Amino acid sequence: MSIDKISHIGIAVRDLEQQKHLYRDLLGLELINEEEVPDQQVRVAMFRIGESIIELVCPTGPESPVARFLDRRGEGIHHVAYEVSGLEAELGRLDAQGVKLIDKSPRDGAHGKQIAFLHPTATFGVLTELCE
Repeated sequence: MSIDKISHIGIAVRDLEQQKHLYRDLLGLELINEEEVPDQQVRVAMFRIGESIIELVCPTGPESPVARFLDRRGEGIHHVAYEVSGLEAELGRLDAQGVKLIDKSPRDGAHGKQIAFLHPTATFGVLTELCE
């Protein structure tokens, strides 16, 4: 696998406005994008920090996977995302090696990226996102 860099760290939050205040106003990070991702039933706010991004992820409804995450684990780190080249090929390679995937093919994510998740049971409990 060719991981180019850490793309972002996703943090699950219940109140996006409150957390935006923390990251933007108190920590001084630059808010670079905010958008709704209907496919994942979330609203995200992205803050630049060096080459990486902190992505606040807030569910837009109770059926969102992030809402279920918040119910089980509370607010905090949700996932680590790595930027890769050739996402579809990487998913095929990982699947052929028996890695448990949440997504066997790329789907639309925030900021116009194609994304796919590896199951946390395959990555020692860390929800891992690959994006291109």
